[in-house]
Amino acid sequence: MNSPDLLDRVFPGRRSDLKRAILRQALHSFNVTGIEATTIEDIRSECGASVGAIYHHFQSKEGLVAALFYAALDDQERLRDEYLSEAVTVEAGVIALVHSYVDWVDEQPGWAQFVLQARSVVSTGALKDELALRNRQRNKKLFMWMTERGGASELAHIPTELLPSLIIGQSESYSRAWLSKRVENSPKRYRDLLARAAWDSIVKLEPHGE
Repeated sequence: MNSPDLLDRVFPGRRSDLKRAILRQALHSFNVTGIEATTIEDIRSECGASVGAIYHHFQSKEGLVAALFYAALDDQERLRDEYLSEAVTVEAGVIALVHSYVDWVDEQPGWAQFVLQARSVVSTGALKDELALRNRQRNKKLFMWMTERGGASELAHIPTELLPSLIIGQSESYSRAWLSKRVENSPKRYRDLLARAAWDSIVKLEPHGE
């Protein structure tokens, strides 16, 4: 039996069949045509759903973008937590975070491509407050995880909101280049180098005086 895809994991069950069909087509259209250029009619004509059904489930095109964006974030978090569950030190946790990120991008390039173009849309739209809240909660959860594993002294000089960028920033930059075909090799090929660079960016960062 095939393992469930991302939308099957996030929206399981037969009652979500239509919602998944709409979202799959929206993801394809946004990636091929671009978010701004894609219309609700474009999506409707390709997936066979009615305009009423699309608006019933998602209210607007922005609602579709947000539903896809948060589905991707939830799936990323699922894999991240799976990898973190096997880490017992702060260093192992940083490595797990990088590995989970690049492995997810490698496994879900279409979704990763969408996330990169949709982030600015969501962060400046009507749902920007929800995204900001999710980011704060995720950052706090990550900092608490590391603190519980003895990282308080190592991380005390790093602002909580900065920590994810130090860990994932280089991996995200390379992933963006790969997704746009500026480089040939998947970030997964360099997962260990990227993980080491992330750890070094933390342990070698000198506290910044006021």
